[in-house]
Order: sequence, then C-alpha cells, then structure tokens
Amino acid sequence: MKYLWTEDTGAGLHFWKLVNQLFFNDALVVESKESNQGLLDALSDIDMKEDDKYYIAFDYVVDNQDIRNKYRMLKSIADKAEGKIVILDMICFEYLILAFDKLVAWTGTGKTDKIKIREEVLLAIENHRINLSKIDDEKTLQYLVSFKRYSTERVMKSLVGEFTQNEKWSVKGSLMGECWYKDCCVSEHPDNLRCGKPKIEDGNEKMRRLIQSEKVQKIIGEVII
Repeated sequence: MKYLWTEDTGAGLHFWKLVNQLFFNDALVVESKESNQGLLDALSDIDMKEDDKYYIAFDYVVDNQDIRNKYRMLKSIADKAEGKIVILDMICFEYLILAFDKLVAWTGTGKTDKIKIREEVLLAIENHRINLSKIDDEKTLQYLVSFKRYSTERVMKSLVGEFTQNEKWSVKGSLMGECWYKDCCVSEHPDNLRCGKPKIEDGNEKMRRLIQSEKVQKIIGEVII
C-alpha cells in the first residue's frame, strides 16, 4: 500500500484528498495525523509491510525551532527506512492558498495594501523563508516587523486570513476547503457584495485550476510524487 500522511486537518486534508483523487486515481491512502508530533508518533509505531511506502507531508518552517527539531527527528526516521518513507518538501498549506492567483478575484477584497504585501511576499520566498533583502516596499516591511516573533508560517497564516475574512471560510474555519469544490465565494455570507463568486461550478475543475495555476506550480515544483 501507498500512504500519504499529513498533519493537516480541514482544508489541508481536503486538499490532499483531492490531489489523490484527481491526479493519482485514489492510489494513496490519505490520513491526517493532526499535528507534526502526531506524524512522529505514528511513524514510531509503524508496522511496515514489504510493499508499503509512506509519503509524509510535513510543514517544515525553518524559522521555527520546534518544527526544526521535529523535522530532524522525522529525517532520522526516514533515513533508516531504506526509501520506504519519503518526506514531501512542502511549506505550509496557507502558502499554496496565498499563491493561488485567483484568490483576490474570488474574495473581491478591497484591501489594496494587503494585495501589494501578498505580491511582495510571494516574490521574496526562498527556501521556505522570506528573504527580506528582496523587499523594498515600506508597508510590506512594516507589516513583517509587526510580528513579535518573525515566522514565515505566521506571516502566511495572517496574510491568508486577511483575504478569507474571519469567518467559517477562513483558514481556521472548518469549511475553507469546500470553497474549492462548491460553487461559493470565500465569505460565508453569499450576499457579501465584495465576494467574487467563481464562474466555475464544477469542483474538480476548480481544484485543477488551483493546482495547475502558474504560481502554485512554481511552489510545488517536483515535490508531489
């Protein structure tokens, strides 16, 4: 069997399930272990059969010490598995959402300052972190330094939250993932005049648009199986 384990729940788990369905004909058993620690615990107790292979979607953020420590433990386990455990080189799910070039149109956001910051940050990402030397925009730099503990992950979560509003459709909301396969806007209020209702009604086509969009492809590269 081939497995794909992730720490993601909600929208993130939905993302991986649709990737499996649309691109791999449901060949993978997709499971959420709910946290990075949950992934480590599951791998420690693994009962691996001869033909089993495990793909691990681990949100590695280099400027988070706890995650770096967990990643070292994960890498140690994978190195001893003789190729049966493969770590997918992914950064946070929020980054993929943020890079989706139709997000602004779908939300109908009027936050022009945040749109500019989004563009600046996306262009400055290098090896899982934001290269501040590539950012000249003063408002973007002010936004980044406003975080008490600078972290790529926290910046991404905050920015995506700006575009999805603080509702059920936000990244932390339980319904965020459904916006990729239901004919809906990103806001939970369909009468929101700023909400750009997507013209595409078919869920599979929406998901293909997300994964195949140019900016997302640049991020994913060769990391998906």
